[in-house]
Amino acid sequence: MSVTATALKTSRLDAAYREKFAGSAKLYERSSQLFPSGVTHDSRYLQPFPIFANEASGSKKIDVDGHELIDFWTGHGAMLLGHSHPAVVEAVQKQMAKSTHPGACHELEIEWAERIRRLVPSAERIRFTNSGTEATLMALRVARIATGRTKVIKFAGHFHGWHDIVIISSEPPHPATTSANGVATAAEYDTPGVTPGVYGDLVIVPPNDLEALSKAIDEHQPACVIHEGNGSRWGAVPARANFIRGVRQLTQAKGTVFILDEVITGFRVAPGGFQEVCGVVPDLTTFAKVLAGGLPGGALVGRADLMQVLAYGNPLGKKMKHPGTYNGNPLSAAAGIAALDIVATGVPTRRANETAKKLRRDLNELFAKLSVNWIAYGDFSAIKILPEYEGPRPDHDDFLPYNGDWRQLDRKFDAALSQAFRCALLLGGIDWMGWGGSTSMAHSDEDVERTVAGFATAIEWLRGDGFIQ
Repeated sequence: MSVTATALKTSRLDAAYREKFAGSAKLYERSSQLFPSGVTHDSRYLQPFPIFANEASGSKKIDVDGHELIDFWTGHGAMLLGHSHPAVVEAVQKQMAKSTHPGACHELEIEWAERIRRLVPSAERIRFTNSGTEATLMALRVARIATGRTKVIKFAGHFHGWHDIVIISSEPPHPATTSANGVATAAEYDTPGVTPGVYGDLVIVPPNDLEALSKAIDEHQPACVIHEGNGSRWGAVPARANFIRGVRQLTQAKGTVFILDEVITGFRVAPGGFQEVCGVVPDLTTFAKVLAGGLPGGALVGRADLMQVLAYGNPLGKKMKHPGTYNGNPLSAAAGIAALDIVATGVPTRRANETAKKLRRDLNELFAKLSVNWIAYGDFSAIKILPEYEGPRPDHDDFLPYNGDWRQLDRKFDAALSQAFRCALLLGGIDWMGWGGSTSMAHSDEDVERTVAGFATAIEWLRGDGFIQ
């Protein structure tokens, strides 16, 4: 059911939201005078205003009005251990008193890198960055220098950060198919600020299509193929292990660098990332999020010969320039060491994955009971909600709506419904990230029960105000 943007403003839901989160409304008035649209990250934009958090611990965060919210943003995926894990807090506090930014090499960066290598065997060499966006930017440049080629192949809908070439096609709407490989050309995506020259270096192929990938590699001879973990935007269009194995085999046979972007899946889906699950060895891997225990940090890791382009006096005679004031900074290193020591036990990923599986199952039971045309799906610790769903109900956790049809799964939904959905969940004490969420080690069975109850209340709100039938 389509509703207008003004519908939320005149709804009972809107009135209740404004009353409950009055403190956030006041802060939003101030932030709107400072930040474009009042936010510092696009995903935090919400009408009539976003909530403002005051503190966070475990699976919960407390807003400025004192409301406890079960958190499924998990720090944009970074907080696998939950918020303010004692070991991470202690490590950062201890390091803060020693130094925050000595502008020098230090032992903690070595210890941090050693832990990465133990968990990820493909990490023959490592270079720290400050974010996932920086890590993928570096990966593309390393691949270009090492191969002498310029073009990049990515999959439609995959998100690799916001730098020029990878931001293209990173979210719907996807234009109608016009190219032979089954997806629109890069220039047909509306990406303000990106130049025509950049469009020309990008080749976009459909997700989960090895035949299209093979043809694109043969035709364009790219420097690299980059794939986002287990599928577009944390598995909105899930990729299966067999497909990743196929990508590895194709790229290896055709002499193309394979970059696996594990910014989200790294250390979260398994201690060794999605490559551990698939049993593959990428040429290069990008990490962030969990890597730094919730603090800013990222890394590019991979084959020693490829990573040598960052080294002085390398055999190619071409060194990639890479400064970065906060690369491997001691605070992020301390947090990362503490977090990865816990990740190495396997407990965080197991708990988060089990909890998400239970929540997906219980939500689908609720949707069937309430006769709402929604479905919950996803892999590992991700929970995706697909509204306006017409199809069979899942009978197993590996169920793929629409048989994995990427155009059915990766599409825009009514903006007013999307805004109202988030507001309705917040009224029920649930902070959900758009139409998806992630669990952490700290989420409990009680959190699942409260979340299902929060969804039931949200559906009542949405039906009462005419957003859904």
